[in-house]
Formats: sequence, C-alpha cells, structure tokens
Amino acid sequence: MSRALAGIRVIELCEVMQGPLAGQTLGDLGADVVKIERGPRGDMMRALDRHAADRGLTSAYFVALNRNKRSVSLDLKAAAGMKILHRLLARADVLVHNYRPAAVRRLGLSYANLADRYPRLVYASASGFGDHGPLAHKPGQDMLAQTVSGLARAVGDARLDSYLNPTAQVDYASGAGLVQGILAALFERERSGRGQQVSVNLLDTALAMQMMEAAAQTRHGTELNWVSQWYGGTFETADGVVTVLGLFRDNAVGLLCTALEVDDLSARPDLATPELQARNREVANAVLAPVVARLSTEEALARFESVDLLCAPQLSLADALRQPQVVANDLLVEVGVAGEKPARVVGYPIRLSRSPGEVRREVPALGQDTRDVLTELGLGAGEIDALDAEGAIRLPATKPPVTAHHCVSGYPE
Repeated sequence: MSRALAGIRVIELCEVMQGPLAGQTLGDLGADVVKIERGPRGDMMRALDRHAADRGLTSAYFVALNRNKRSVSLDLKAAAGMKILHRLLARADVLVHNYRPAAVRRLGLSYANLADRYPRLVYASASGFGDHGPLAHKPGQDMLAQTVSGLARAVGDARLDSYLNPTAQVDYASGAGLVQGILAALFERERSGRGQQVSVNLLDTALAMQMMEAAAQTRHGTELNWVSQWYGGTFETADGVVTVLGLFRDNAVGLLCTALEVDDLSARPDLATPELQARNREVANAVLAPVVARLSTEEALARFESVDLLCAPQLSLADALRQPQVVANDLLVEVGVAGEKPARVVGYPIRLSRSPGEVRREVPALGQDTRDVLTELGLGAGEIDALDAEGAIRLPATKPPVTAHHCVSGYPE
C-alpha cells in the first residue's frame, strides 16, 4: 500500500493539541515525524491526564495525539542540543512548532532565521493569536479563543448568556487547517523548489468557523443563530432523548404534528410561520413533549423521518463510539503504547482510496527514539552517550514516571 507522504520528513516542536494534531496527521499519511521534547517531562500533555498519572500510565490525551511519531528528548537551550536540531532541519521538509513568537526569537528559530539557511523547508507555526499584533504575546488556549471570538456567546438556549464547549473544537480546526497549509506549501514547492511559511492561529480559526455568521454581521448588522432562529426541540422518549430540527422546512411544527397524529398546532396564529414557530417553540413543545414521551426512541425517529424531518438520537460519547455507523466507518483504530497495552483511539477521519492513513508507529515514551535518530545523523555511540552525560539529550533508561502537573500556558515559553 502506498503512503501519500512517504519520504517527507517532519520535525515537530509542539505541545498540547493544535500542533501535535498536525504532526500526527502528517504521520498518519506516511511522513516520518520526529517529535522534539524537552526533558524531564516532555510534552505537557503527557501529564495532564490525572487518571492515568495516578496509575502510572501514559496519558490518554497524549495517546490520542502522538501516534506515528518518533520521540527525541533534546535541550534546545544547550548549544549541543541546538546543533542537533539544525542537523535535523538540514534533512527535513517541514518544521512544525507552536512556540510563542518571543520564544522563537530567543531560540533563533524564526522563519527569518531559517529561510535562507534551509530554502526548501516548509515552516509551519501555530499560535493562539498570531505572530504580531497586541495579543501575539499571550498564550493561546481553545476556550480563550471561544471567548474572544464570539463562539462562547453563540448559544441557542435563551437561558444561557454564554457557553464554553469543553471539547477542544478550535484546537482541532486549527490543527487541521495547519495540515492543509502544509500540504499546499509542499505541492507548491514541487513547482518553485522553495519552501515558505505557513501559519495558523486559534483566534482566526474560531472566527473562520463562524464565516456565515460573520457575513451576516458585516453585511446586514444581523445575527445568525441556527438554533434559536429556527424551530427545534429536544424531547425525552420512553427510553432516551431525540433532537428534532425544523431547518429547511416551511412548516416544521405542522410536520411534527402529522408525525405524532395530533391536531395541527401550526393552525394557531402564534405558530403560523417559521419565524413564529422558532419564537414560540416552548408553546408547541409543551403540547408535543408528552406525546413523544410515550414513544420509544426508535418509534419517535421513525415517525419524524416519515415526514422528512431532520432528527437524531442524543447519545453519550460512550454510546456514540459504539454505534453501528462508527463501526462501519472503521473510525476507531488500535495503536501501540510504549511499554503498555494497546489503546483504541480515533483514527484519521479522511479516506484516501489508494493511500489511506494508517498506524505505523506506536505512541512513544519520552525520548525513546533519541539514540536511533542521532545514529541516523551519523553520531557514534560514544558521542551520543557524551551528549546524554552533559544533558543536551536525554536517553531513557526506563519508562519515565508520570506525575500530574498544572498547565500554566498552552504554549511553550
């Protein structure tokens, strides 16, 4: 089986989610990804999973984001460590980092520092707010991006003024966007022979996720809210919960009444139009909810689908991972974890017919590939041991202990 990015070498200087997701995706597609980690803790995501730390296990969060990589423990503040990094960059196609601009400048790793020295290098940076501007110095974090972008205020429940989604949706979107930019730069390099800088940040990504809402605001000064501005309902059934949406339907309440075999509520003046149905949904749902409650989830969904209403069961994550469609999609994959039993994780969700993403490497222990990678650079065993003795690298004798610690910043200083 061919690998889409076979032969592409990636150096990852990333922690947490945004950058590591990009590195993992490139690895899934066949790239050789070398993850540079600082000793003695490495990527802070290794220690944020308290449940795993209490049991001496590898963080589930780290496992989710770091398959198909080799881990090298390197001290970039040591001259010898930085020298090794430059030897790696001389052979690399892509550098991915999520260091803050000030840290990049201190280390001499800005695009301006590297562009002439490594003209074919695709330099990919991920940040919270961008490379310049009044917020560039601030650490980024997904929920902060939700807060300052308006996402947290984009709620459809009138009882809530704001809502922070606990799932790192902006991190995921920006990491996926970074991969898109890297692939475009690699494609362009085939024509020009030169690399270029690719950058993404959480703030821009969070706003881009609201592109339709932004257009409504800039063109008309109006707000678009797909939940509150169209009729919909969440109903308890005899054995679960279902969501019904009135999007793209001229008379959703009328269709719902037909499905449930009750008098047509849309004949009422206060429910006669889509706008009124959205505004007075609680009036309609107070009548409809007891009827739905007598049905099983399967029966309710069958009735709603019979009149072409958008509907689905509300599932917990545990149930969602077990549902037959997820099994049919082969979304969950098994990945090895250094020194532990394999884990089942979400795989690469994009399908390529001839060169699909695949699991080739286990999730590494901190620095487990340091000796192998340095040997590939031409260093002898004695040189490697000397670098370990002086602290420029860190060779793992055994699996390092995992201890929980507080994450102060989402991005390295």
